[in-house]
Amino acid sequence: MTIRLLLVDDHAVVRSGLRMLLASEADVEIVGEAGSGSEAVSAAGSARPNVILMDIGLPDMTGIEAARLIKSKFPNIFIVALTIHEDEEYFFKMLEAGASGYVPKRAAPEELLTAIRAASRGEVYLYPSLAKLLVKDYLSQERQQENKPLLDGLTEREQEVLSLLAEGATNDEIAKSLVISPKTVERHRENIMHKLNLHSRAELVRYAIRKGIIKA
Repeated sequence: MTIRLLLVDDHAVVRSGLRMLLASEADVEIVGEAGSGSEAVSAAGSARPNVILMDIGLPDMTGIEAARLIKSKFPNIFIVALTIHEDEEYFFKMLEAGASGYVPKRAAPEELLTAIRAASRGEVYLYPSLAKLLVKDYLSQERQQENKPLLDGLTEREQEVLSLLAEGATNDEIAKSLVISPKTVERHRENIMHKLNLHSRAELVRYAIRKGIIKA
């Protein structure tokens, strides 16, 4: 399948260089060029490319805004960011706008071609150093979620134990359900009672009903 490619960059010399670089590729046909975000949105409709190579720093609107508009109108067009910006802010915003690839302008031509071809197949390509940012961000969010206190200072695990306790489950039953030891259940139970200033199962059940954890 021939990849119909639209080049978007506000520098004519950059577009010319890209055209020369890609001209010899048998599976790539350059169907148009645009020097601004509004031109890119218009060309996306008239030239009907499969893939758009999009700079972020455009004169009238950012490549991020242009990408968002294009994806809302033409969801089957795939966008690869080709930019000097390698910081997290631009990277994540471009992905949120719907980009399928992100390649810095310092990348080797082979990297750019790999990104274009991957995008044309509906795949995502991220330059290795930028892919690391995505992994780092994901892991950071996972850690924050794990450590995030829930429900009056209770952790997610304590909330699970509380729910089962309030429903009348024994320590052994809770241990089996959550695949933890009865000793761990007992420790969680002590922590729950201490954090919530409760002193009996009856108080614990009333608390669980009040908070909507279980129904009366």
